[in-house]
Amino acid sequence: MLVAVSLSSLLLVSCGGDAEKAAEATTETVTEMPKEDTTAVAAPAPKDVVDIAIGSADHSTLVAAVTAAGLVETLKGAGPFTIFAPTNAAFAALPAGTVDGLLKPESKAKLTSILTYHVVAGAVKAADLTDGQKVKTLQGEELTVSIKDGKVKINGANVTAADLTGSNGVIHVIDAVLMPKK
Repeated sequence: MLVAVSLSSLLLVSCGGDAEKAAEATTETVTEMPKEDTTAVAAPAPKDVVDIAIGSADHSTLVAAVTAAGLVETLKGAGPFTIFAPTNAAFAALPAGTVDGLLKPESKAKLTSILTYHVVAGAVKAADLTDGQKVKTLQGEELTVSIKDGKVKINGANVTAADLTGSNGVIHVIDAVLMPKK
């Protein structure tokens, strides 16, 4: 393109045009050239397991609990994690005052124990679960899987949605809050 502009300037000068007109023609041609867009459009980052829960209207109590326990950064980590995620209705089914009590700063250790009892290391898909299987939680105790007539339960809680896959793990929605023995 620069060669074409130079040649047109040379032609204008050699055809009796003055140097000023040649310079103007060159400047106009250069300024009218479209600029190449060099900005890259970044693809949106895939959501991690915490972002998936944040995006779910049915998990606002879980998100509040994870935040109160200080587990957000941990669960946004590399993982992978499998989370058995109780719904708001599951938390509401607990005895009156339980959730409010657990969200208090003085209950952080107990809340952390309950929440990590819902998390397993690794990305365990529904197809990987077998009847009678025991899976060790981050809290240290085990959960028991039961499968009957194609319905999966974790410690008696029904899995109502499975395999919500994030960038650092998988979420299985359950209809009850699991309570550790310790």
